[in-house]
Amino acid sequence: MRHAEAVSGKHLVSVLHIISKPGLSKSSIEVHKASNFHSYIAYIKPSKNPILKLCRFWFAYQKLLKEIGSFDLVHLNKLFPFGLFALHLKKTKHLPYIISEHWTGYHLKEQKSLPWIERVLSKKIAKNASFICPVSTDLKNSMLKSGLKGSYKIVPNVVNTHLFKPVKKTTKKFTITHISSLLDKHKNISGMLRVAKQLENTIDTFQWNFIGGKKEEFSKLLDDLNFKKNTIHFKDHLSHEQIPKKLTQSDVFVLFSNYENLPCVILEAFSCGIPVISTNVGGVSEFFPEDFGFLIEQNNENQLLEKIIDIYNNPISKSKKMHQFAKDNFSSDIICDSFSELYLKAINK
Repeated sequence: MRHAEAVSGKHLVSVLHIISKPGLSKSSIEVHKASNFHSYIAYIKPSKNPILKLCRFWFAYQKLLKEIGSFDLVHLNKLFPFGLFALHLKKTKHLPYIISEHWTGYHLKEQKSLPWIERVLSKKIAKNASFICPVSTDLKNSMLKSGLKGSYKIVPNVVNTHLFKPVKKTTKKFTITHISSLLDKHKNISGMLRVAKQLENTIDTFQWNFIGGKKEEFSKLLDDLNFKKNTIHFKDHLSHEQIPKKLTQSDVFVLFSNYENLPCVILEAFSCGIPVISTNVGGVSEFFPEDFGFLIEQNNENQLLEKIIDIYNNPISKSKKMHQFAKDNFSSDIICDSFSELYLKAINK
């Protein structure tokens, strides 16, 4: 969605959604239009019958095409399953398509256990795309290992550099922030909590914010760790507009993931002028200047503790340089220009 919003700076963009919604008596279409950004949402009745579900998606897709009218190119936000619609349009109307991809699943062993029909169709969709645009070279390599051959061009995630910008910190308490789904298998929240307990032996007063999920999953671990001096704060949800305030009032952003692609929140932290400590996984290192923080080993709690203490004792103050880096590489204008070039090449092939 953020890529689509960026592209709408120069192009008329129609975003197509098809959503299964329980309780519907019949399918419906919802349309929102704002300047160059139009959204078309088809709501269909859910079904456990795969053939019936496919039929409902197909008829919804046909209705959406009539609503949208003419267009020059399809930009997929994810290869499967909607790539089947893009493939259909290429075969029947000779419309080119490109694919943006940011799914972390390509890094996992579970990818190999996908249904064979999905693997076969995904390969066909990738082969027929004018361009495949993963957010990092690491993701490109994982997709190639999955057999997805095609014409690859790296286009990173986009950051709203007008919203995410440096602001003077108003609190004196040393503050660490983590923002994610808080899925422990992926983001290693337990590891960060254990490090936070060790940190109590070094830093008298600090706060560690965990934003994006519920505290209950970690209640037992929190009870066992028994924090006495410092605040471990969980916040279930913040809107995109509220996140910059949390980042700018932090001294460091921490991502301790077991696997990643190119997390947008790291780029947003840079845009806010906030240093980052992250595990060196996925494509993180591809857009991580060495003086903007630290890259550490996966699951190395001692290293994470050491680098947090390092930033506590030696704050990184490069907010203007960080923000400029974000503007030069991830701003809406930069991403829009990157896709515009690919659009023209795809249309003129």
